[in-house]
Amino acid sequence: SQSLPVISLIDELMELTSQSLCQLEIKEHFNIIKEIGRGKYGRVLLVTHRWTPMALKVLPKASTKLQGFLREYCISLHLSCHPCIVGLFGIAFQSNEHYGFAQELVTGRDLFAIIQPRVGIPECAVKRCAVQISCALEFIHQRGLVHRDIKPENVLLLDTQCRCVKLADFGLTQRRGTFIRFISGTLPYMAPELCTMVLEEGQKEVKVPPLRVEPTLDTWAFAVLLFCILTGFFPWERCNDSDDFYEEFADWHRSPKNTPVPSQWKRFTPVCMQMFRRMLALDPSERCSVGEVKGYVGKDWVRAKDVNGWVGENGEVSKSTPSPCRGSCITPVTLYSHFLTDKPPVPILGEIGSMEALCALCEHDVTVVLD
Repeated sequence: SQSLPVISLIDELMELTSQSLCQLEIKEHFNIIKEIGRGKYGRVLLVTHRWTPMALKVLPKASTKLQGFLREYCISLHLSCHPCIVGLFGIAFQSNEHYGFAQELVTGRDLFAIIQPRVGIPECAVKRCAVQISCALEFIHQRGLVHRDIKPENVLLLDTQCRCVKLADFGLTQRRGTFIRFISGTLPYMAPELCTMVLEEGQKEVKVPPLRVEPTLDTWAFAVLLFCILTGFFPWERCNDSDDFYEEFADWHRSPKNTPVPSQWKRFTPVCMQMFRRMLALDPSERCSVGEVKGYVGKDWVRAKDVNGWVGENGEVSKSTPSPCRGSCITPVTLYSHFLTDKPPVPILGEIGSMEALCALCEHDVTVVLD
């Protein structure tokens, strides 16, 4: 298969990188301007090297295994040729206390930063993101890899209108078919088959049942991301029977196709709900591929809104609020971000761009029509 040579290539690249990993001190070779990101993994620094600006990802040796660092760097380097994936400079090193590598500097914000809580972002911008993210994920999956950490914080923007976005952060990326031993990720984006494996307090490692890494995990997380940026809410907090909103969705999914959708999904058109039904299939084997999303971007996703509620297919008005706002049960997207800020979210403005040109950029022959 196509993925086998790619996996061998990554193994060889890891071996070569480990043999040539240079020792240097960051301050002696880079001009540090400021910190631009921080998480459990470490930090991202805005630096210049020989007058070239770049983003330096720095991981502490105390909490990072060499093999893990090599895997992230080599996978990132291998995938960075795609226009919708953040680029790398091919600079990897170690200092006395850190491992590090240099990425292209994306001067905009991440996708999370422009989501207006309880509102989301305009549908046209969501569709631009959907096309580009799906193209990036197809590229990843074709190479036998699964990203495993799809969320707005890992989508970087070159502009506030989402005309050019780049998928980033391959720290959790794994080979397809790998057995999952440790659960990582952000709960609202985790598929139900993963949520059943979440470790109890004090448990160190998954024991049963065995679950393999598959692209369907990315499909699920991608669908949750789309819901979040369309609404400004998570659809649920976690996918298990203790979450009322997930249970309501799961009951709807198991019901005949003409069953009314749960209240927090009423803002979406039937075509959009068909897409969500395919992406969020409870059985992983029934989920669509990420590329199928591009087939839906030519249709409306969000219903028109009347002063009294949301207008349905036949002109009827639903007075029940489709956004998940029953008390505090559904969580606005701010809660789970590691990058909370006092600055208000930036609204996305502007008219729809050329989706045909966007698809051409992503190396896919896709014909869509957007008003």
